[in-house]
Amino acid sequence: MKTKNIKYILAAGLLCCGLSTTFTSCSDILDEQPRSQFDPTFFTTKTGIEGGLTSLYAHLRYFYGNGYWLNHCETGTDEYTYAQSADGNFKDADLSGVGSLTSTSSRSDILWGTAFANINTASGIIENGAAAGISDALLAEAYFFRAFDYFLLVQTFGGVPLDLGAGDLKFNTSTIRTSKRNTVPEVYAAIFADLEKAVADLPDNPRLTGTATKNLARLFLSKAYLTYAWWLENPKQIPTYPECTRDAGQANSYFQKAYQTAMEAINNPGPYGLQPTFYDVNVATNDRNSEIMLYADHDENEKFGNGGAGYGWGSGGSPENFAYWMETWNYTEMTAKAASGAVINPIQREAVQGLGRPWTRMAPIADNFMKGGVWEDDVKAIDSRYDATFTLRYHTNWHKAGNSEPYVFGANGMQVLPNEVYFSWVPESEDGNINYTGADGRLGFGEIPGRPDFVVAVNHISRKKYPINWKLGIYRTDNAGGLGSKVNGGSPRPYNIAKFSEFYLIAAEAAVKLGNNTEAKRLVDVLRARAGKQTFSQNDDVAVSVDHTAEMLAATPAVITIDYILDERSREFWGEGYRWFDLVRTQKWAERSTVYHIAGDGYTDKDLKEFRRDIPAGYYIRPIPQGQLDGMEMSDEEKAAYQNPAYRN
Repeated sequence: MKTKNIKYILAAGLLCCGLSTTFTSCSDILDEQPRSQFDPTFFTTKTGIEGGLTSLYAHLRYFYGNGYWLNHCETGTDEYTYAQSADGNFKDADLSGVGSLTSTSSRSDILWGTAFANINTASGIIENGAAAGISDALLAEAYFFRAFDYFLLVQTFGGVPLDLGAGDLKFNTSTIRTSKRNTVPEVYAAIFADLEKAVADLPDNPRLTGTATKNLARLFLSKAYLTYAWWLENPKQIPTYPECTRDAGQANSYFQKAYQTAMEAINNPGPYGLQPTFYDVNVATNDRNSEIMLYADHDENEKFGNGGAGYGWGSGGSPENFAYWMETWNYTEMTAKAASGAVINPIQREAVQGLGRPWTRMAPIADNFMKGGVWEDDVKAIDSRYDATFTLRYHTNWHKAGNSEPYVFGANGMQVLPNEVYFSWVPESEDGNINYTGADGRLGFGEIPGRPDFVVAVNHISRKKYPINWKLGIYRTDNAGGLGSKVNGGSPRPYNIAKFSEFYLIAAEAAVKLGNNTEAKRLVDVLRARAGKQTFSQNDDVAVSVDHTAEMLAATPAVITIDYILDERSREFWGEGYRWFDLVRTQKWAERSTVYHIAGDGYTDKDLKEFRRDIPAGYYIRPIPQGQLDGMEMSDEEKAAYQNPAYRN
């Protein structure tokens, strides 16, 4: 289990570990150099301000790509539960009785410490930048990131401090051991002001690859308007903290602002736009494409570009990108009899997007893949997002380890050659054709007559074996035809944070709330039409020419509901860290996540069991980390009052 009781004290003058830059590189990306800390005088110089700006981007690595932050955002929702190898971090988050979510067990600590340090850095840049000769466009990047972090904080914890010790939104240079939380409306007022300033002053095109632009600010401004509108409306009467009044009559004006801001971005895309297919958005060879508006960047240089430990073994901590480990089951335990009679592993650990390092910490909930689920068989048949989201077919790779065996024996005693499929997840409708008896008793695989690959139907997803989230997978260019010498490390890929496609779903959600079903359907259908097109099957590793656009549009319901928007958001952003925020925003978390089904911890477990979660209304905000409370010099009563009510002892 990762250590969780780390002391975070608001407004430390020596800020966060960061990266500085001279801004003189001939490269078009941030020229990063390690810097252990910033002091107040650092922000009085142009070089210091520029270094601070670079650190604003570097700080993204400390939660995006962190597997425990992904757990915080996904486990306990209608997408994921804990898997067979999960420790308390994951079981606590599931809320199904196997753990307890408390101020010491919640991994919201990952956000709290990182965000406030970065907010103070942004405030230092904003206060000192003009005197140091920094342009309004560069200062707007600091306004963007201060709002970005506050938006994450207010969604996660409710009201949070705007005063870090020197006054509201002021740069603080001394350690403060007391703190006062502002209300949710006060925090959103600061977020709106900063993002509106960012929209006004940021350029249309990024100054460097991956830096902030007007439309990036519009994305988070539209989403902040949308989220605040839901908070004002409060249809399920979810409590907030600190307690304050809400004017539900203002909600529609913010839904309207969300819609208008998103549409302004869609109609003026600048350098951004939808990729031709969903596969193109997420395939590693097309990283940093025009649909991706913000990412926590990494590359294959572990010391600098990846920020990780190097040596091929990941530390399982930030700033590495190790999130994909969590959603990967241990496929390497498959064994097969080879041509020589030897027993070998037909599918070995490999640094490719569909495989990578397995940790078996997070398992997708089986309900999603069955009748009535977001990936039911009717969806699988026509929606390319299914193929481009999951590893469903596992191709043999023993030959890449130097083993010269010509084949292994697969299902029905048939031969499986190198690069051929040894195991597949198949649709629920195939379950009646599968013989699970005697095919591979150890792993619980089944056989379909005439097929050489072992199979399991998706209505038997278990905590031990399940489809991998292909989108997040590792990719390296230095495998040299082998399995890859650094397959156990963090991924050198950027972790995607913001996508242009989300504008359509933000605008559609706002349109539903405004009663404009025709517009909501039109916006949703833009992404559904794209999802009907497929030019490459990643599971079959082959080019295809498929167009199910007509079927996709015909399958869109006549009336778009919030539940349908949530289904579409799941199909677009499955397992990427959006889900808890989506369910909390729409107040659908308990409704959609309380009951779920999955098979057991063993390889042969295939029968689904029902699990129930306890999701109290007070849990719609996370606990203030215990380390923060421990670090404050306040009375026990004051600390208790600082904590969100549902988590007080």
